[in-house]
Order: sequence, then C-alpha cells, then structure tokens
Amino acid sequence: MDTTHVSNDKDTQILSHAIRLAIPNKGRIAEPIRDLIEKSGLGIVENSDRSLIVKTRDPHVEILYARPIDIPEYVATGVADLGITGHDMVVERGSEIIELLNLGFGRATVVLAVPEKSTYKTVTDLEGKRVSTEFPAITRKYFKKNGVKPIIVPVGGACEATPHLGISDAIVDLSSSGTTLRQNRLEVIDKVLETSTFLIGNKQSCLSKKEKIDEVHLALESVINARGKCYLMMNVERSGLDQIKDIIPGLSGPTVMEVASRPDMVAVHVVVDAEKVYQLINKVKQAGARDILVMSIERLIH
Repeated sequence: MDTTHVSNDKDTQILSHAIRLAIPNKGRIAEPIRDLIEKSGLGIVENSDRSLIVKTRDPHVEILYARPIDIPEYVATGVADLGITGHDMVVERGSEIIELLNLGFGRATVVLAVPEKSTYKTVTDLEGKRVSTEFPAITRKYFKKNGVKPIIVPVGGACEATPHLGISDAIVDLSSSGTTLRQNRLEVIDKVLETSTFLIGNKQSCLSKKEKIDEVHLALESVINARGKCYLMMNVERSGLDQIKDIIPGLSGPTVMEVASRPDMVAVHVVVDAEKVYQLINKVKQAGARDILVMSIERLIH
C-alpha cells in the first residue's frame, strides 16, 4: 500500500506515522503470531492467501506477509518498520535491526546432531567432515568459534534425512521437542543457539515513528504479560483479611476495597498464575472467602 500520495497536509501528517509490520506467511510460528495480533486489538481485517499486504483495524498499521528468513532484512532496509520472526532468523541473516521484545513462544534450539551409532561424539570430531544445515551462517560462526573446519552443505529442507542419505556426517538444525531427531535416529552432541520469537524494529523507524511503534509494542506486550494469568476476586470478612493475604501471592499484592453497606467485609482482587488457581480457590474458601470469581485476562499492562 502506497502511503506517500495523499490529498492534503492533514492526511500527510497522519500517514507519515503509519507503520508496516512484517510477519511470517507460513511456518510453525505463523499461527501464534496471528493470534497475538488479534488479541492485541490490531486484528487483520482483510486476509487472503494471495495478498502480500493487508490492513488491520488500525488504519495506520498494515501487515506484510513474508518468509521468516526474509523478515530481518525487510526490517533492516526499511521495507517494513517492524517484524516478528525467530531470533535464529535474525542471527542467520545478520541484519542490522533492534530486537524490541521477546514474545516468549516458538522456543527452540539450533543443535548439532549426528546419527545414533556415529563415532563422532564432539564438535572437534567433525574436522573436515560434511555438515548439512538450513543455517549456513550460524553453522559457520559456530564452528569457527570452536576452531573446527567442516564442509558446510546448505540444504533447503528435510535436513534430518541427509546423514542417512549419505549427504552429510552431521546436521545443524532447529529442534523444539527432539521428536523429529529421535524419529530419524539422530542424537544431539551440542547446542548451538537458543531461539524464540521476537518483535524486531528498523533502527530509523524506532526514532522517527517512535510513538506509533511504542503503541504497537505495548499492545503486543500486554497480551504476552497476560498469558498464564487470571483475575481472582472474592469478598472477605475484614477480620480474616491478613490470612487471605498470606495465601494469595499477587503481582504486587492484592487490591483491597470496601464493600458497600458491609463495613465488616472487604473485596479482594488479585492477578495470579492460572496454574495456581485450582489450589488457591480451595485455600481462600477454607479461610473464609466467599463470592469467589475467576476471570481470564486478555491483556495486562504493568
């Protein structure tokens, strides 16, 4: 979408702060990212498998679909102001960007792996050997750091099959659960890089469009903050408040409010870990809490 041609000075002032956010068009983190954008309030108002650029609910924010590996360079060159992709993609491309926010999902590890019955047990054993990978830049940097010179064999996919096809002696590949490696009878002999999904920004845009970028940053961060949290509310007799406070470990302590027409009662509100609610409800009930209400949280701003 071309935002440079506008009809008047007022529109020019508004659109000069418009931003483009690049996100993966497919892959393991594509769906979680779209869900994050929806929950943040931005949302995608038009979507098509053939559309490269689509609008959001915010008229000054648009989405650019791209390959995860291309997103760092799109952001670095200013094709996009912001991007969401894996830290591994950023390192692989070596693009000059700013990592603004760790979104905390898509966690995985780039690993060095060999066949289970291989005689190669350490990185030094791979001197002069063939190593296949979809991450040639990361792989070269890793082996250089370890003083080892293997033969790097770049591949475009199905890296885990290459040792059994006689293409390589080892692989450097992304692993989240280890299931694919085990299925292909491979074992990890070293960890190369820890990765997760990041919001990244263009250096110049982070200065010239700071206000709008901060707005998007906060919207996404608020969704991440709310994950795994819920809102717990209850009425408590004033005399038993200290006991309740000892039970519920809130983010910054519970909020205590007066209950209209009941001077002997207070309302207690607190944000807690969702996984602890099961035990907490029983404990506060036994401590005298009543009218207990548990609510999900979509966004949380510290």
